[in-house]
Amino acid sequence: MKGTAQPPRSAGAGQGIVVVLAGFLPILAIVCLSPVVPRMVEHFASVPGATTLVPLAVTAPGLMIALFSPLMGWLADRYGRRPLLLIATLFYGLVGMAPYWLESLPLIFASRLALGLCEAAILTVTNTLIGDYYPHDKRRTWLMLQAAAGPVFGVSLLMFSGHLAAQDWHLSFLIYGVAVPIFLAMLAFIFEPSLVRETIAKASPFPLRSVVITGGVTLFSASLYYVYIVQVGLAFSAIGVTAPDRVGMLIGLANIGVFIGGIAFQPLSARLSPMWQIAIFLVLLGIGMAGIGIAHTESTMTIFACVQQLGAGILIPALVLWAMQGLPAEHRGRGMGVWSACFFLGQFTSPLFVSVGTAATGNIQNAFSLLGLIALLGAVTAAVRANIPMKRASIA
Repeated sequence: MKGTAQPPRSAGAGQGIVVVLAGFLPILAIVCLSPVVPRMVEHFASVPGATTLVPLAVTAPGLMIALFSPLMGWLADRYGRRPLLLIATLFYGLVGMAPYWLESLPLIFASRLALGLCEAAILTVTNTLIGDYYPHDKRRTWLMLQAAAGPVFGVSLLMFSGHLAAQDWHLSFLIYGVAVPIFLAMLAFIFEPSLVRETIAKASPFPLRSVVITGGVTLFSASLYYVYIVQVGLAFSAIGVTAPDRVGMLIGLANIGVFIGGIAFQPLSARLSPMWQIAIFLVLLGIGMAGIGIAHTESTMTIFACVQQLGAGILIPALVLWAMQGLPAEHRGRGMGVWSACFFLGQFTSPLFVSVGTAATGNIQNAFSLLGLIALLGAVTAAVRANIPMKRASIA
């Protein structure tokens, strides 16, 4: 007698917490090493090109995410979410901590490239699992928690890394060991979604049009998003605020906006369509960036920076939720892989935006104002698009 079929396993709080924690791992790549760069440049001063290679080692994982996330999405769809996530997280911990024992800058650089491959898999699979595990309404909750907790997590790690770097720059790399307990939690809580196994044999055509549209909007939004992250220190310098501790404190105050934006995402997304959500975060980005451009005092610039960060807190969960809506389960890994690639590609297109803006307007503050206006034009476009009837995207 054949056994009765087991009902599909449903995800609960345990799975959500582990996925959210794992989703923070790619944040460590840049956050943990920001305080370490000066010490590393000093340590490797005798190595030709160290002043270039050390900062590149910090950003190299982002390039690997941009290049290899679509491949990781294909692997997740083809071979499963759980095995890829487990392998990537385990190796993340190993290669992330490797520079603690390394004294060769080329080897450290190679370890950072390997770390980026792991991050491409982790970022793609964690976003995919939120779509696999939860219905549309519950996805908002977990994305909100991820967006709201991210700034707290990031600032805490930044302070801890700075404390370790003051003793020995090698020590900061040990923070990547946090992947080990997260890996053990994955073994206990993460399971392969049954929905994927059931639908893979009857796969529908890949939703190319939806992926191209969401990817294009994500690239545009991410390019504006990273302008603040990379360039705001220069904006403060332009008005005479140059002391690193003072700039760090003001940026930390402005980051409160990210937390508030993350919390605001859930009620906004429950009431507004994706296009209206995009319009709102682009309006906030635009007002904030334009305000930074015209500010003459540190208090005014900090207020507008907080407005910009409020939009940034809404941006990522809104784009992820929108991208998920048009992806059936059997294509969700590849679709979210393309999304991850487009978002991290924004790290590299953003400086081009700023360079062109600075060349056209004469200085960094004017470039902020110009890019703020571009964001506002994008918001108007999204608002107009929100009022145009369109074929309803399937929500898997």
